[in-house]
Amino acid sequence: MPSSPFQIRPLFDADWPATWAVVEPAFRRGDTYPYPRDITSEAAYEIWVAGAAKTFVAEDKTGTILGTYYLKPNQPGQGSHVCNCGYIVANSARGMGVASQMCEHSQQEARQDGYRAMQFNFVVSTNAAAVRLWEKLGFNIVGTLPEAFHHPEKGYVDAYVMHKKLVNSQWTVRDQRGRQWLPFRFSSLAKSLSDLLRH
Repeated sequence: MPSSPFQIRPLFDADWPATWAVVEPAFRRGDTYPYPRDITSEAAYEIWVAGAAKTFVAEDKTGTILGTYYLKPNQPGQGSHVCNCGYIVANSARGMGVASQMCEHSQQEARQDGYRAMQFNFVVSTNAAAVRLWEKLGFNIVGTLPEAFHHPEKGYVDAYVMHKKLVNSQWTVRDQRGRQWLPFRFSSLAKSLSDLLRH
């Protein structure tokens, strides 16, 4: 199996100038992220690095940064078991699978850190390539925010909330009177049904 042409590693402060060169064009376009299009490097750093639990970069074998993502709790306290991520790929690296591998990597990191689910709060509906990729990687659209994003060319467009569970959920079966019968996981249910069909 051929090795990947790039690696994903934690971002260090010394990486920020090169990372900003990747992030800045996406923020300046204003068609995928809601941040001000005239945002400064310092303000972007606060969002992308200082405000995150972890930030990573994807770099090629020459050390050129091809993409970056952050990982953080989606909410504090009682909502901190769900994480949130943001991803940006350099224009020159599109079509190389960088976004896909960063998303896979972020899910591994999230599981290791104990998150139970990953949620994208604001996926712009006109960003069709991102929506297709997230759905391919197992995310579902669980909500639509009508005309929540002001696209610089297309006007007011919808934004999606997308979600993926990172752990198997435990379900509780109850009888007709509401009494608990048996806690089980979905995989256990499938096995039980398979066993019943054998008899």
